[in-house]
Amino acid sequence: MADSFPAMLKDWRRRRRVSQLDLGLSANVSARHVAFLETGRSKPSRGMVLQLSEALMVPPAERNALLNAAGFAASYRRRDLTDPEIKHVYEAVTWTLERHDPFPGLAIDRHWTIVMANKSATLLIAAAGLSVGDSLLDAAIHSPAMRAAIENWSEVARYMATRLRTESVHLGGDPVLDAAAAKLAGELRDADIDGDPTSAAVVATRYRAGDVTLSLFSTIAQFGSAADIALADLKIELMFPADESTRQIFMSNMNKNGENIENRKV
Repeated sequence: MADSFPAMLKDWRRRRRVSQLDLGLSANVSARHVAFLETGRSKPSRGMVLQLSEALMVPPAERNALLNAAGFAASYRRRDLTDPEIKHVYEAVTWTLERHDPFPGLAIDRHWTIVMANKSATLLIAAAGLSVGDSLLDAAIHSPAMRAAIENWSEVARYMATRLRTESVHLGGDPVLDAAAAKLAGELRDADIDGDPTSAAVVATRYRAGDVTLSLFSTIAQFGSAADIALADLKIELMFPADESTRQIFMSNMNKNGENIENRKV
């Protein structure tokens, strides 16, 4: 059976490109025992499933699938950010995004759906016809407005395809991310990309905003110890000015709103 525990364990080991010996060393079991688990000669305990999942860096949702295949109940839940049980996490995300204003900040899920956005990001994505609940991935693939809003679209799309592949590998393979990466790569195969990709320290995205251009680069943060499925998939993407003119534009907009970044409370 394709969804049996032995087959799934072997599949995850191959995805991570580790031998039975390597997996055994990481999970503190013998390579022989790993081989017996993959052939079905041995049945894993619940603790062994979790131990192997940890060694293979299996995401929470997929760990549930391994547990179910081995005959055990799922361990990991998917909570909404507004769930009282994770109120402190919601507050942390909100705090981070709000303190990042006047620069744009977003919280997105595994498939790049916008979960939260600060004031600046809300205005920025609105220019491409997007809002909270929309998918940046769908917009990048299907929206002419999104592409028209980015001056250096070919350059950005190339790095986006690389990022999608990297994220998919981390997840052990994700059909949605893989399809989007393939689509972008296919479109860019014959495209001319200006500039030397090794000449800049960071690839900035140049957004058209009326008669000005905003040049921004991103940094991405994740919860390192998330045991909730949704939190494990959540990413906080904070954008920063890549040049002085962009910084001045954002700071000017903040000053017009009567706020002074130097006096903001932390």
